[in-house]
Parts: sequence; C-alpha cells; structure tokens
Amino acid sequence: MLRRLSLGLLASAISIASLPAIAQEDGSADDLGVMSISLKDVVKPTIGFQGALQGAGTPNQAGIGGFLPLSVGDNSVFFADVLLNANFADYGNDSSIINTTVAGTTISTSSRLGYRWLNSDRSWMYGLNAGYDSRPMATGDADTGVFVTDKSSVFFQQVAFNAEAVSNSWTLNGYGLIPVGDVEQKLNSVYPGGAMNTYGLDAGYFITPVLKASAGYYYQHRNQEEVDGSGVRGRLAYEMTSGVTAGVNISYDEAFDTRVSADLKVRFGGAKTTEKRKEVQQQPVINALTSTPSNRDVRVHDCL
Repeated sequence: MLRRLSLGLLASAISIASLPAIAQEDGSADDLGVMSISLKDVVKPTIGFQGALQGAGTPNQAGIGGFLPLSVGDNSVFFADVLLNANFADYGNDSSIINTTVAGTTISTSSRLGYRWLNSDRSWMYGLNAGYDSRPMATGDADTGVFVTDKSSVFFQQVAFNAEAVSNSWTLNGYGLIPVGDVEQKLNSVYPGGAMNTYGLDAGYFITPVLKASAGYYYQHRNQEEVDGSGVRGRLAYEMTSGVTAGVNISYDEAFDTRVSADLKVRFGGAKTTEKRKEVQQQPVINALTSTPSNRDVRVHDCL
C-alpha cells in the first residue's frame, strides 16, 4: 500500500502540469519581464564543483559536474547533466549506512538526460529527466563494536527518474531511485548491505528568489535489510551569488533515525553576461531551466 501511495505521489508531480498557474504576489509574468528573456541568451553550458556531507545512506563526497543544453527552443531545453564524485570515508566512527563504516576513496558517477519547458506565460517550468547512477564502496570497521574481517569493496548502481514543476514561488519534485544489478552484497564477515528503492515527493517555497525552504516525504524499501517504511526530510538552500548554492538538510526515518547534512554547489558559465546572470538569479522559473537535477545518490543500508 505504501508503495502505491509513493507512486501516486510521484504521479502528482507530473499531473501538476495540468493545473492553472498560481498568481504571483509581485505581479504577472509580463510585469516581471520574464517574457522578454531569450532562452538562447541564458541557457548555456555550466561546469563546476559540488560537495556534500554524509547523510542517510549517502557518503561524504566532492567532485565536478556540468550541465549541457543539447537543444534550446523558444520555451524549452533538452539537456544532459553529469556528475563525477570522489566518495570519502565516514567521519569518526559514525556509519552512514548504520553498522559498517564506509572507508577509502572511490569514484561515483551520475548522468541525466532531460527535457524542460515553460508554459505559455512563463509562470511555470515543467521538466522530466532520467538517468543512471553508480557507487563503488569500500568498507571499514563496524561502528557497533563487533569485530569484522573480509572487508570488501562492492559496487552498487541504480536507474532514476524525476518529474519537476517550478514557479517563482513554488517547486514540486517527484523522484524514484531503483537499484539494478547486484543490489544485495556481502560487506564483510558479519554485515550484508543493499541499495534501497526510494520514492519521494518534495514541495518547496521561495522565501526570496535566492532562499528556498522545502519539505518532503519518501518511501524506502529493501527486503534483505528489513527496511520498509516512510520518512520525512527538510531542506533550506541559499544561492549566495549566481551559481553558488549552499544547503542544509535534515531527515528522519526508522531505518536511519535523524540525519543532518550540508552541501555546496558552485557552477561557472551560464548566461552570456553578468547582467543576464543576475537577472536570471531573480527569476526562479528561468533559473530552474539550467539547475542540476537532485536525488543523484545510491542509498545503501546494511543489517545483521
């Protein structure tokens, strides 16, 4: 039942495209000047860096990434987005996957192909994207005090899909992460671990054009780890300057309890001029056209 509920919530992210646009408090699209923006002037390739602290089943990581518009129309963009991250050891003796600490440095990848478009008055941006994520993982000691041997390096992978809707005030983001291949592996002499199916829906509100708060629900499942339940998470993100965004995240579920993490993303490039970049930064619906898709990590949980 929970799985059907999760998929139903994901479907609602797509169906929002049929809803009427919500009027903005500070005026219509014409008043905001959004209709005068040429997408070919502002939808440009970007490249930069990103990093994040460990979260619920996700590692400490840092790497490079880029957004590439493959085709830009009058009101739409077809794009690719790729990430390459170095994954680092868990800090202290605090396992990000519950019992077994993540050790060493491995390289994970994430790729997305997507299509985004604006409605007729540019009050909403809608998007669909899908892709593939990989996560090699080296394992260390257990943080439970149990002595383990035969520490293994394992490899997890998943396919992912995402549906999004963004206005200058609101965002809605539905996603699914589906492990493929060898989803359950032996981590060491005591603990097996597996990549989790995760389905979620996040809703956000722009407090200002550069400060966004969001809250979300997710359902996660992995039979072998006896994980089958729901969770909630919140996020506060601030775009300090054009292309530089910092975020703080908090989540709670029965499998991971409460987890707090932070992240930073820096992107260079984009709109042709500094003036255009500043203009786009103040228009979330346009800024979203070149934003990096979210929910890119393979989430892992282990058990006894």
